[in-house]
Amino acid sequence: MEDPTAELELLPAPGEERYSSLALVNTVIALPAGRFVDLLDTVPAARRWLTEHDLAPADTDMRQMRASRLRALREQVRALFAARTRGLPAPPAALSAVNDELTRVPTAPLLLWEDTSGPYRATPRPTTRILDHALATLAADAADLLTSADAQRLTACGSAPCNRYLVRHGRRHWCSTRCGDRARAARAYARRSGTGTE
Repeated sequence: MEDPTAELELLPAPGEERYSSLALVNTVIALPAGRFVDLLDTVPAARRWLTEHDLAPADTDMRQMRASRLRALREQVRALFAARTRGLPAPPAALSAVNDELTRVPTAPLLLWEDTSGPYRATPRPTTRILDHALATLAADAADLLTSADAQRLTACGSAPCNRYLVRHGRRHWCSTRCGDRARAARAYARRSGTGTE
C-alpha cells in the first residue's frame, strides 16, 4: 500500500519552531483529491509526536483514550486559530476545552524544601500525569500565541488544498516552498488560460 506521507513535504511551517501548538494543529494535513493524513492517528504516532516535541518521554504509557485527548485538543486549538485568522468570535467549546486543559494540572511552582540545600520552587510532574502536563503545555502555548504580537501574523497557508497554519514572515503566506510553488503555478495557469480574475 502506498504511504501517503511520502508525497508530503514535512518541513515545519514558519512559527512551529517557537510554538508547539502550531506544530500540533499542523499534524493533520490536507492532500489533493480531498485526502488527509493524520500524523496522530495511532497511539504509537501520538507518543512519537509528543516525544519529538519534548512533551513526554519515549516510554510514556499511551493508550487510545489519551491519544484521543491529544487529537481532540488539536481540533479545539485549530478552531481557535481559524477564528483568530478569520476575525470571528472564538467557538465556546474550543475556548472551554483549552481552558480545561490549562487548569487540569498545577502550573505554579510549589515551594519545596531540601534538608541540605534549603527551600526552592519547582513544578512537580508525577509520571502518572505526563499526558496532562503535555496537554496543559500545549494549551498554554496556544494561549500564548493567540495573545502575543505574533497573533497578528498567524495565518492559514494560502495554497489550496493545504490546511496548515503558520506565523507569517514578511509577505510570505505559504507554509512551505512546495505550497508557494503550487500557488504560483496555479496563478500562472489561470493567467494563461484566461480563467484568472482581473
